[in-house]
Amino acid sequence: MAQYDNTNTFTLFVNDKGENPKRPDWTGILNLDGVEFRLSGWIRESNKGKFISGAVQHYENRKPYKEGEEEDIPF
Repeated sequence: MAQYDNTNTFTLFVNDKGENPKRPDWTGILNLDGVEFRLSGWIRESNKGKFISGAVQHYENRKPYKEGEEEDIPF
């Protein structure tokens, strides 16, 4: 099977906000020159209509995705 090159691409998925309205509406991964970033997007509305505002975070420095989920600690 051929391996797909994900360099310089991104993917966004609808996020399950659960009971927390502050969670992003969309989340995903951006690969920029081989470095992965986490994308978060919120649907906003202005006098010009709806738009998406967002945040970019180094994937290595991300917080655990789900509440209560802890990352592995190597000790």
